[in-house]
Amino acid sequence: MDIHRLELLRELADRGSVTAVAAATRRTPSAVSQQLKQLEREAGIPLTERAGRGIALTAAGRKLAQTATEVATAIERAEALWDEYQSTPQGEVSLLVFPTAGRMLVPGMLRAITDTPGLSVICSDRDSTVSDYSDLTPDFDIVLADSAGVTPSWRERGLLVIPLMRERLDVAMPAAHPLTAKRTVTPDDVIDEPWIGVPDGYPYDGILKQIEAVTGRPARVVQRFADNGIVEAMIAAGLGIGILPRFTTHTGDTGIVTRPLTEVRATRIISALMRPDRAERHSVRRVLDALREQAAKVEAGSTPL
Repeated sequence: MDIHRLELLRELADRGSVTAVAAATRRTPSAVSQQLKQLEREAGIPLTERAGRGIALTAAGRKLAQTATEVATAIERAEALWDEYQSTPQGEVSLLVFPTAGRMLVPGMLRAITDTPGLSVICSDRDSTVSDYSDLTPDFDIVLADSAGVTPSWRERGLLVIPLMRERLDVAMPAAHPLTAKRTVTPDDVIDEPWIGVPDGYPYDGILKQIEAVTGRPARVVQRFADNGIVEAMIAAGLGIGILPRFTTHTGDTGIVTRPLTEVRATRIISALMRPDRAERHSVRRVLDALREQAAKVEAGSTPL
């Protein structure tokens, strides 16, 4: 079977439509369809089937797409071994981050790789409206994601998931708030406060839902903002309390104090998601090592943000 046709099948599994595959591979949709039909003739069994107005992979198609991933991984592994034998990591690595991970990890990572000539990292960011970070892995070598754990779609796609760090999500409140007298706060302490929340579906919103579940009472959300900076400003102005990440929240002279929340799981895991073949590249491994090193420094509290 032709390796390039197998790669198109893999792209269809990841992207979900012929149109998306065509755009990503710079082909016309008809050219992609023709190549997939040729692959079906080579395989001797149906690999796709009609699904509404588009097509979807059959069980055999999904299995063959997985084989395409294994082939691509083997090729990248061989090339990485040769690159490692010949020289230091070189080339371009694309990295996608969400804002708070970018603040914590990207500057230190970029500093760490300055001693690797010929290696460049092209960084992009997305906000927390991303519903599934695995949708972005076909377009980037490394995707940083935050979650409570490994989501089913990550496993279904066969992605390599590398946990980088854990970060507590604390209750942030105005410096003059009576609850600052406590070392920790409970759901009962905070449920009746006015909340500066985030849009439904954002990661921090899950913590507020846990608080509601534990207390059996609804939270009073007075405003919702996607940007942590606006949430911080609202809290500093005395307009409510909120859930914010420990390592990137501005405290001290900003008028904000944070307290750990007990009785609920108020932690997020920041992970690197990659297609297995891309993880074999020497350059990608070097960037991943630098991200790990920076994450360890942040967790240890040795890096000011």
